[in-house]
Amino acid sequence: MPTSLSRRKVLQGIGLGAISLVAGREADGRDTPAGKPNIVLIFSDQQHWRAMGREDRFFNTPNLDALAADSVVFGRSFCTTPQCSPSRSSLLTGMYPTKTGVMGNMGAAGGKALRQQTIGAMLQKGGYRTGYFGKWHLGNDAVATAGWGGGYVPKINDPGTTEAGREFIAKAGDAGQPFALFLSYNNPHDIYRFARHKVAADAGDIPLPKSWAVEDFDTKPAVQKQFMTDDQGKVIHGRDEALWRQYRDCYRAKTALYDNHVGKVLAELRKRGLLDSTIVIVTSDHGDMDAHHRLIFKGPFMYDQMVRVPLMIRVPKAFGGVAPRRVDDLDVVNVDIVPTILDFCHLAPITSDGVSLKPTLTGAAGQRKREFVISQYYSKQRWVNPIRMIRTARFKYNRFIRHGEELYDLANDPDEIVNLAGDPKHAKTKADLAAKLDAWIKQNNDPFYSLASTTRAGKPLSEPVKGSP
Repeated sequence: MPTSLSRRKVLQGIGLGAISLVAGREADGRDTPAGKPNIVLIFSDQQHWRAMGREDRFFNTPNLDALAADSVVFGRSFCTTPQCSPSRSSLLTGMYPTKTGVMGNMGAAGGKALRQQTIGAMLQKGGYRTGYFGKWHLGNDAVATAGWGGGYVPKINDPGTTEAGREFIAKAGDAGQPFALFLSYNNPHDIYRFARHKVAADAGDIPLPKSWAVEDFDTKPAVQKQFMTDDQGKVIHGRDEALWRQYRDCYRAKTALYDNHVGKVLAELRKRGLLDSTIVIVTSDHGDMDAHHRLIFKGPFMYDQMVRVPLMIRVPKAFGGVAPRRVDDLDVVNVDIVPTILDFCHLAPITSDGVSLKPTLTGAAGQRKREFVISQYYSKQRWVNPIRMIRTARFKYNRFIRHGEELYDLANDPDEIVNLAGDPKHAKTKADLAAKLDAWIKQNNDPFYSLASTTRAGKPLSEPVKGSP
C-alpha cells in the first residue's frame, strides 16, 4: 500500500444532507480549535460485547482490556440492528435504519445507499481535519461520502487501515487543527472462513456456551432453525462438537487480530503525545452468535450476542473525563455516538435518535436515560424477515412479522433460553412491552407493519402477517 495519503484516492465534497450544522460554539471555556478534543473512533465488524478478555477470559484482547481499564465502559450498549450497513448508517448519522433508508446490507434486500450527511461532514464544517479508513459498506452517494477531507479510503484491509490511521495521526501535529479519525476494521467478520482455521495444539480448553447444550429450537421462531438447516448455518449444523469448537477458536483468533491493530493505533497516539488530547471511542457495528443457541454468524434473530456490542470511551481529564469505571445502569445505543461527539467538540446538536453521553463521561448531572432499547432487523441477503426488539433491563420482547414472538426474563434467564411468549403468567408483561413497542413504531414512522417476509430466494409469501395489532 502507498505510504503517503496524497497518493491514495481521496474523495472530497460538501455535505448537502438534511441535517444542518451550526459552526462551533463556546463550551467549557474552550472556544478555539486548539481547545477542542481530537476524536478517534475505532470499530470492529461482528464483535459481540463479551468478545473481550475483560468480559470473558476465553478471549485474548490485551489492548482492548488495557483501554477498557482506562475508560468508561458501558455494559449495556446496543446497536440499532445486527447488520453491517444499516448499523453503520446509524453509527455515522445518529438515526435508526428506517430513517437513514439503509435497512439491509449493500447489495442485499433493503440495502439502499446512504444518502444523507454523516458526522464527517459535520466535523469538517466545524473546523476538524477528518479521515475515514477501512470498511465503509454504505454506497457511493456524494452527500454521504463527503466530509473526509484528510483522507477517505473505503475499501482497504485491516493492516492497510492501521497504516493509514497511523500516518494520519503522525501528520496531525502539522495540520494546525483538531482531528477526527474513523477506523473501521473488518475483523472478526472473517469468522466466515472458520472452516479453514487450524486450532493450535496449545489452544487450551475451548468451551461451548450453555445455550449450545440446551437449545432445541422447538419453542423459538422457525426461521432460527431454518437458518441452520437451509441457509448459512448448513456448514456446521448437525456436525460434531469439534467443528463447533473450531468455530469458537477461529472467532477468538480473529478478535485477537483486531485487538492487535487497536494496540498499534493507541501506541501511535502515545508516541505522538496525543493520547491526552484525544477522546478514544471503541465499539462494534453488531455481534456474532459465537455458537450460542447452536447458531453462527448473524441472521434473523435478536439474541444479545447479535445486538449487544462493546463500547468504551476514554475522555482525557483536560476535557472533563471522569475516572475509569463501568456503567451498568444506562442503556446506550450506537445512535448516541454522533450527539456525544458533537457535544464534546462544541458543535451545535442535531435532531437525532440518540442522546449525548457527555454527562456520564464527565460526571455532570442531567444524563438522559431510556426506558427501553429498540432494535430493528430486515433481511439476510434476499431473505426478508422483519423483526422488532424492545428490551428493558429486565425483559426482552421480539416481534416477527410472520414468525411469532419471543419473550425473555433477562434477570432469571440471561442466556435467553426459555421463550415465555406463550406463558399466561407473563401475558401482562408481554402486552405492556408490545404496547410500548407499537407506540414507538407509530411515533417514529417505522414502516414495520407494512413490511412482508419472503422466501430465502426473495419471493413473497402469501401467509397473513402474525403479531400485528
